Parts: sequence; C-alpha cells; structure tokens
Amino acid sequence: MTSEQRAWAIGAHLGALGLALASVAILGFVAPLVVWLIRKDEDPFTEHHAKEALNFQLTVLVAIVAFTVLLIPGVIIGILTLGIGLVLGAVAVAAASVAWFVLPIVATVKASNGEGYRYPLTIRFVR
Repeated sequence: MTSEQRAWAIGAHLGALGLALASVAILGFVAPLVVWLIRKDEDPFTEHHAKEALNFQLTVLVAIVAFTVLLIPGVIIGILTLGIGLVLGAVAVAAASVAWFVLPIVATVKASNGEGYRYPLTIRFVR
C-alpha cells in the first residue's frame, strides 16, 4: 500500500466527515463521491474506502430524511405513551449521531494502517 493510496482513502473518510459536520450531514457524500470518481479505475484500495464512505454518508442522509418524516408522528406517539416514545426516539437519535461521528474516524484509522473497513448497517448504494 503506497502512501498516496492511503492519503486518498483517508481523504474519502475525513472529507466526508468534515463536509457532513459543516452541512449537518447533507453534503457528507460529496468528498467520497469525488474520490471514488477520480480513483475507482486506478486503485482498488482507494475505491473500496471511497465506496464505503460514500455508502455510509448516503445511508446517513436517508436516515436523516426518515427521522425528519417520522418526527411529527413520533412526537404524537411519544405523548400518547407518556413520554416513553420520546425517550426511545431520543436514544435512537443519540446512538445514530455517535455512530455518524465515530465510524468515519475508525475507518480513517483503518485506511491509514492500510486495512480495509466496512461500515456496519450501511445500505450498499454503490457496489
């Protein structure tokens, strides 16, 4: 594994995290998409990491849309269940937020060590 390959792979993960943090997750897919488009035919290691980061960020985007759509019914259910639904929803959002921040860092460390990484619970939009 060359240092250039590792740098591109790291850029896919950290670029995604940086753009996601700056845009409240909406643009997190842009950096790994660019890396994947540039490197997909040249380097299997970078292609793997860029696809993983891209798929993860797209999955997060889908989850944000789903959480947003379910917000109002969730509040109503939360009220009807005397707050239990609200607590469960808050725990789910908190867990997803931690994963959204921590998993790209784990993937970055794996990429810097020349290892592959597969994000858990991720929809494989790009294969």
